[in-house]
Amino acid sequence: MTKHIRIATRKSPLALWQAEYVKQQLLALDASLQVDLIKMTTEGDIKLEHSLSKFGGKGLFIKELEKALLDGSADLAVHSMKDMTVLLPEELTIAACLARHDPRDALVSNRFNSLQALPQNAIVGTSSLRRQSQILAKRPDLQIKLLRGNVGTRLKKLDDGEYDAIILAAAGLERLGLKQRITEYLSTERCLPAVGQGVIGVECRANDHALQQLLHKLNDTTAATCLAAERAMNKALEGGCQVPIAGFATIKDAYITLEGRVASPDGKTMLIAKQTANINDAEVLGEAVAKDLLAQGARAIIDSIYHA
Repeated sequence: MTKHIRIATRKSPLALWQAEYVKQQLLALDASLQVDLIKMTTEGDIKLEHSLSKFGGKGLFIKELEKALLDGSADLAVHSMKDMTVLLPEELTIAACLARHDPRDALVSNRFNSLQALPQNAIVGTSSLRRQSQILAKRPDLQIKLLRGNVGTRLKKLDDGEYDAIILAAAGLERLGLKQRITEYLSTERCLPAVGQGVIGVECRANDHALQQLLHKLNDTTAATCLAAERAMNKALEGGCQVPIAGFATIKDAYITLEGRVASPDGKTMLIAKQTANINDAEVLGEAVAKDLLAQGARAIIDSIYHA
C-alpha cells in the first residue's frame, strides 16, 4: 500500500473536521503515513436556495467526492453517512464506519428553551423533510422555513432573527465545539434520526484491498451493524437522504432493534414500524421493517415527494 493517502472532503467546517479526524486516526495507526486532504465543492454546497428534495437530493453531497475516487485523484472519501446514497457505484465500498456520535437532533433557539415552549406560529428553520414532518406532527401550528448552508451560516441566520429556532444534528454541533448552542436535545421518540445520522463513513475503491485492510482497523462493529439495518430499510423503501424517512437501530446484548418512520411533509400521516432480530440478521431486519412500512402505505408518500 502507498504511504501517501489522499482524502477527498467537502470544504465545509464540519466536513473538514470529519476528514481531519479520520486523518488523525490513520496517523495513529501508522505515523509514517503522509495524509493530505483534497478539498472539494459539491453540487449540494452550491444549490443553497432550494430544498434538496426539489432537485433530487440523492448524492448531492457525495458525487464529486466519488468521482475523485473513480478517476484516481483521491484514495478515500469521508462522509456523513446520512448523506450517502442508498446504492454505491459498484467500484466503491464503505470500508469503515467510525463509532457513532450522538444521533439525536437538536433545537437551537436564543429566546425559547424548548420545542414545546415555542409560541404559536413560531418560525422553525430546517432543510430536512424528515425533521419537518415529525415536528409538525407534534406542533402543527409552527411555521417551517427552509434553512440551508453550513452550520455557521445556519446559526448566523438564527442570530440575525430570521428564525425563532432551528433544528440541527447534535453530532455536528458537538464536533464543531458548539455544544453550548444546543437548547434542547430532541429525543429519538420525538424526532427519530435520519438513517446513518451521527456516523462517519470512509469510502474507497473496492479493488484497493491494502487500503481496506488498514481502514478496517477503524471500523466500529456496533455502528456498522446498526447502519447495515438502517440502510437495508432505506434501500427497500427506495428512499434518499432528502425524503421524510427516519431509521434508527440500537443494539442490546445479541439483539438489534430497528424503528422506521415514513411521514407526509405536513406531519398529518406518520407511519411507524419497529422490529427486533438477532444482530447477525441486521439487513434482513431492515428489509422487514421496510416491508411493514410499505404495507402501511409508505410508497405513496415517498413517490409524492419525488414527483412533487
